Amino acid sequence: MTEPSKGRSSLEASREARNQALAAQPLVPSGPVSGFVSGTVDSVRGVWRYRELLDLLVKRELKSRYKDSALGFVWSLIRPLTQLLVYYIAIGKFLGAERDTPEFAIYIYTGLTAWALFSEVISSGTGSIVANGGLVKKIYLPREVFPLSVIGSALFNFVIQLFILLVATLLAGSPPSLAGIGYVVLGTAVLLVYATAIAFLLSAINVYLRDVAYLVEVGLMVGFWLSPIVYRWSFVQNALSSELLNQIYLANPVTLAVLCFQRGIWVAGAGLPQPSDLGLRAVIAFLIGIPILWLCQRVFARMQNNFAQEL
Repeated sequence: MTEPSKGRSSLEASREARNQALAAQPLVPSGPVSGFVSGTVDSVRGVWRYRELLDLLVKRELKSRYKDSALGFVWSLIRPLTQLLVYYIAIGKFLGAERDTPEFAIYIYTGLTAWALFSEVISSGTGSIVANGGLVKKIYLPREVFPLSVIGSALFNFVIQLFILLVATLLAGSPPSLAGIGYVVLGTAVLLVYATAIAFLLSAINVYLRDVAYLVEVGLMVGFWLSPIVYRWSFVQNALSSELLNQIYLANPVTLAVLCFQRGIWVAGAGLPQPSDLGLRAVIAFLIGIPILWLCQRVFARMQNNFAQEL
């Protein structure tokens, strides 16, 4: 037998061995598992298996945001500080809001920090599946990693803003207490559970109906003014003559989270009117948010079967 014939025989034998090895492997179904309990467990396991990819997506999200910019991540500091300056001058100085609000700059920046986390998760999370359509169409992986990667990058910006806020409280001589930090942690948990649930739901719907992204912009603009971010909660209490309307206003989980942030960080406002049982209300809102998050994830899992075709 000649040398080329020996090479072909060896190649065919190797190919046959590989085919037999592949045939011996058990079939592993890809795609989401149906069922509320088994499907949820499978989704959690899937995200955990792809945790390294999730980490890469978070880093890519952060790098792409400031790609080709000269200042890079410095913009993470400049943007919130500029926002603070605009609100402080326009609302605090020009409209006179600072006259009735001690340490107005800390007050307004506290609310803006909480709102920025919530709005960034929802606005970026809504378009996360469409933005990663190339990956979705080529390979199978848990689609949940795309909305979750947005949460990772939003938390990075949130930590930077919170750091600026805590430095400001130290400079003002009114740092938050340990109990105040507890309120901040509780408020963050409330924001994350609801923002994640909404991001799951809207990111799935946005694949089928692209108008959702524009509706989110309008909804966030309205939602900003539904919480006491640039005005005090006592103004709402005085304006709403009905106790029922006041309770409906406080039922908004974002409102409770913002109030928790202000209770924890805005020490100068400790003597001003605040909702009773704020901590209990926030805990109840968080507990209610967990099954809502679960249901939204199951809806997401149900709708993701046709993502590749729709994209």
